Amino acid sequence: MFLDRVKISIKAGNGGKGSTSFLRTKLTQNGGPDGGDGGRGGHVIFKATNDMNTLYSFRFKKKFVAENGEDGHQKNQTGRNGKDEIILVPTGTVLINPKTDKIIADLSEDGQTFVAVKGGLGGHGNAYYKSSIKQAPTFSQAGEVVDIKEVILELKTIADVGLVGFPNVGKSTLLSVISNANPKIANYHFTTIYPNLGVCEVLGETFVVADIPGLIEGASEGQGLGHYFLKHVERVRLIVHLVDISECEGRNAIEDYTIINNELAKYNAELAKTKQIVVFSKSDLVEKDQLQSKIDAFVKAHNIDEYMCISSYTREGVEELKKKVLENLKKIPKKPALAVEEHDFDKKDFSTIEIKRHDDGSFEVYGGRIENLSRGVVISDEISFAYFQTKLKEMGVIDMLLERGMKEGDTVIIKDISFEYVE
Repeated sequence: MFLDRVKISIKAGNGGKGSTSFLRTKLTQNGGPDGGDGGRGGHVIFKATNDMNTLYSFRFKKKFVAENGEDGHQKNQTGRNGKDEIILVPTGTVLINPKTDKIIADLSEDGQTFVAVKGGLGGHGNAYYKSSIKQAPTFSQAGEVVDIKEVILELKTIADVGLVGFPNVGKSTLLSVISNANPKIANYHFTTIYPNLGVCEVLGETFVVADIPGLIEGASEGQGLGHYFLKHVERVRLIVHLVDISECEGRNAIEDYTIINNELAKYNAELAKTKQIVVFSKSDLVEKDQLQSKIDAFVKAHNIDEYMCISSYTREGVEELKKKVLENLKKIPKKPALAVEEHDFDKKDFSTIEIKRHDDGSFEVYGGRIENLSRGVVISDEISFAYFQTKLKEMGVIDMLLERGMKEGDTVIIKDISFEYVE
């Protein structure tokens, strides 16, 4: 089964907790704090590979979680970092933020990697909080907890050449005779229901060809299978436009060529600028005297200057076409990767402070800056809680609450911490 768009959930590892411990040996019974920091959580990393050509492996597994960081240890030992979660995707996969529909990465090269979400920071151990004032801190910091994120994976096939044209003009047959591909071939529309890729070898060099299926009138607007597969022709450097010159199915070759080009331009204006070679297929089904007159009429109608006439059945003109394609590719540079539209997909919030008043009169304080502060608070520890209250004053939270109408005796809630305000 071919799958070229899927939404998955990803989560980096949480940071490990800092350790609260004190040095205890035979010679030292009342040593100072020696709790180490927690380890960093594992990152979620996407890696492109040429060994995959579909997103089918994501059909059933759609949640990926990196390993949490290890908690800190005594003797100032830092916990081990969590193992990264490396997700393999086909080369040509684009990552999109489903909330904004913006591109966050384009993995257009084999082996290219992208760190989608970073692991949570490890919490500090109690040794970190030791100072001339706090010589024996009895608290440590929790590790950073990382939220689950969703990301859309969309595959835009990486190929040098795209075969386009109406259904049943001979694209699959041509691909089968010029490359190592074995597409399903039959004499009815939409035999090809997903892009087929093949590697073509000529004059000791190779290039990749993609058979783009489902193009009909209205494809750019979602008719047939065209809209679903048009994205796979976006990256090609050269378009081989097949036209059934025999018109054996009652179609009009001149009109078909116009329709397909219009659909390409409607979908993406850049596609209209992509170099094309017009290839008249099924020439073996037309008498020679009629064939030339058909070609002359077509060339006159569209004013084209580069075309070829082939028969995949008899192989006439096929080798010449391969050489012509290679000759053109040598002059055409690769298309650049798609521009990243959102650079802060994994941006962490360490600055916001929000206040909400509940119906019972209590105040709830939350936000990124509060989340970060509360990781280092142990409500049951007098020193820790005093440190917490001092920080709230320094950050201006108390003043913000007073402006919102807080009075002595009111309850303030911060995460799982609840306390009564006393002036």
